[in-house]
Amino acid sequence: MGSDALSGKVVAITGASSGIGAATARAFADAGAHVALAARRADRIEAIADELRAQGASAVAIPTDITDEASANAFIAGTQEQFGGLDVLVNNAGLMLLGPVNGGDTEAWRQMLDVNCLGLLYCTHAALPIMREQRSGHIVNVSSVAGRTAAAGVAVYNLTKWGVVGFSEALRQEGLRHGIRVTLVEPGFVETELQSHNDGDERIAAMMAARKEEIGKVLDAEDIADAIVYACAAPPHVSMNELLIRPTGQAR
Repeated sequence: MGSDALSGKVVAITGASSGIGAATARAFADAGAHVALAARRADRIEAIADELRAQGASAVAIPTDITDEASANAFIAGTQEQFGGLDVLVNNAGLMLLGPVNGGDTEAWRQMLDVNCLGLLYCTHAALPIMREQRSGHIVNVSSVAGRTAAAGVAVYNLTKWGVVGFSEALRQEGLRHGIRVTLVEPGFVETELQSHNDGDERIAAMMAARKEEIGKVLDAEDIADAIVYACAAPPHVSMNELLIRPTGQAR
């Protein structure tokens, strides 16, 4: 793969205010791409965009709530308007709220479905007409190892991430005749803000701490960002459909 494979490409990234999304924005910018950052925290994405522009990169921050269809549509339209196209959409935004099904917080379930499923669908729905017209494009859906292995206390998060797995394969089949590639990324334990979504629940905090100790060195956000950029830099006839990335010490 040439080092300039992504130079000048237009990349839209959701959940770009921290973690994998922010690292992915930096990695694409380093590769010479134009980067559009979406998240609800306007100050965070603007600070990252400022950082990238100060380094000579082309970046724009578009405050977005992907759970609102109009806002998701505006993000994709704004990216196209700013940079003249859309080559890569990274559906990274995610929410992980753990707990048993029995007595579970149904509002937390709705929030996860809204972010992990509907938000991803809205952004994809808005991006596809642009990519079909171009006869090219790449959609990266960030799922999780939780989209492959289920566990008690993770059921609803499992449901959302398994849904992303099935959707991604069907989308790949739909898009392939239009030059649209789809890559499913399934990270294992990554050191990001995702775990903090469960702050206040001592049982879950203890479980996550024990799991981290068992694994040893967990993944950094940059590890996943590098994998995403690698997949997107492949020649157009090469489609990396699925990337399962675990820390070496993670059993499942």
